[in-house]
Amino acid sequence: MSPRPTEESTAAPRRPGPARLPGAFRAALAPVAAGLLTLACLSLWAGTGRAGTPAAIEAGEGRVFLPVLDTQDTTGVFFDLVNTGGSDDQLLEVRTERGRTMFSDREPTTGAGRMVMISRITVPAGATLEMSPFTPNVMLSPDRPLAEGERIDFVLRFRQAGEIPVTAVVVPPGS
Repeated sequence: MSPRPTEESTAAPRRPGPARLPGAFRAALAPVAAGLLTLACLSLWAGTGRAGTPAAIEAGEGRVFLPVLDTQDTTGVFFDLVNTGGSDDQLLEVRTERGRTMFSDREPTTGAGRMVMISRITVPAGATLEMSPFTPNVMLSPDRPLAEGERIDFVLRFRQAGEIPVTAVVVPPGS
């Protein structure tokens, strides 16, 4: 014979009474407010026209430092890169028929710091990257001696913006 159901086991599940509802509303208030704030911020971002826009890179004429010593086998190449888009982009490669290129940056240490090789250069969204000996830049190992005023063609390859041709002029360091 099966046991008889008791009054407690057959009763319908209890619903929260009116006294419990204000506590439930208070508990839900923080996540709802956070969601509304997030929605407002995303709407503002989208309203400015920058939401989801790809990187848009512009490159001005570059500068190639004339090596100071005849024995110097590399020199700096500097471009001003402007990203008017809504997302960061990365400079992945620089090509030229005048030699081999690589990326470098300055690692802070005592004194002037030391040069380190890096694999890519990031150009932040809505910003300008002005390359210099103290910021990420391009190093060139020329295939023959450079002459002041010489113009050298380069192709900059970006992850999003693709390939951008640009010219750089050979100048004495410090110009």
